Amino acid sequence: MDLLPLLDHFDEAELAALMGLLTGAVFGYAAQRSSFCLRAATVEFARGRMGPRVAVWLLTFSTALIWVQGAQVLGLFRAEDARMMAVAGSWSGAAIGGLMFGAGMVLARGCSGRLLVLAATGNLRSVVSGLIFAVVAQMSLHGWLAPLRGWLAGLWVTPGGQNVDLLAMISLPKEAGLLIGLAFALPAFWLVVRNRIAWSTVVFASGVGFAVALGWVLTFSLSQVAFEPVSVTSATFSGPSANTLMFFLTENPVLDFDIGLVPGVFLGAFLAAAVRREFRFQGFDGESQMRRSMFGAVLMGFGAMLAGGCAIGAGVTGGSIFVATAWLALLCMWIGAVITDRMVDQLGGRVPAPI
Repeated sequence: MDLLPLLDHFDEAELAALMGLLTGAVFGYAAQRSSFCLRAATVEFARGRMGPRVAVWLLTFSTALIWVQGAQVLGLFRAEDARMMAVAGSWSGAAIGGLMFGAGMVLARGCSGRLLVLAATGNLRSVVSGLIFAVVAQMSLHGWLAPLRGWLAGLWVTPGGQNVDLLAMISLPKEAGLLIGLAFALPAFWLVVRNRIAWSTVVFASGVGFAVALGWVLTFSLSQVAFEPVSVTSATFSGPSANTLMFFLTENPVLDFDIGLVPGVFLGAFLAAAVRREFRFQGFDGESQMRRSMFGAVLMGFGAMLAGGCAIGAGVTGGSIFVATAWLALLCMWIGAVITDRMVDQLGGRVPAPI
């Protein structure tokens, strides 16, 4: 992808932010139209159903794998250049943080990405929970919670100062990634047929996965022509939420991909809701729900920074390039969510409506 003509009109930071804005807009529009949500899928699974929520999540995950691995085969992207691969991973952080995040998203009734999408449709509960998530994520990254996060993450780290390629760890060739994506797509489409899901939902669920690949390809392409180092990254909402919050609070903000991503998701989701006339203001149903959502947001904020990413950042974006700790974090998110739903909602007699 030739970006040199664009660099004649924008500097590198501005172009990176515009890439984030585009990636976020595609993600937000597709996520709102498909109702993509890891929390909804895990709750459905915990209650013994393989319904439309699980199908949508599998579609997104499988298409992200296929798009990203296909881009690698075509030479449009190299996973080894990704920021996630270039830094040390934490097995302990992935496990503990994944469990915390999974529990938190059930309590808050949405993962961090879903809260951002819902906030754009007028859900004030998601606005409050999303802000708490961003504040706690920032505190975990650079604030009072950073020492605790660092200690937990340091209990068991990956060797050599960089993360682990899952395919290499289990002695599979790089080309196997595309086959694994196709293998995940088979049960996804079986569930689509079984649950009679509309093809428009299938397209938009796949569009969420496409947005992840778009971010990878755009930032990789920019890194090949930029004079200054550019992080090769894609959709994630833990670090970018914290960075976007500080962007509006600091005196000399710096533009990058992350700063464009969060507003892009908001704009894309808002546009999707406006087109379908689904924008409406909603609030908390009561004090108990407010306490529950706020506590869930705290768990997600700390858990995401400890795990190395949120349900999107680790679960889909990191998973799409086979970051080993991201796959562990995703597994633990599922486990944490299933346990929390069974102990808190099912045994407690509460059955929150899906969102």
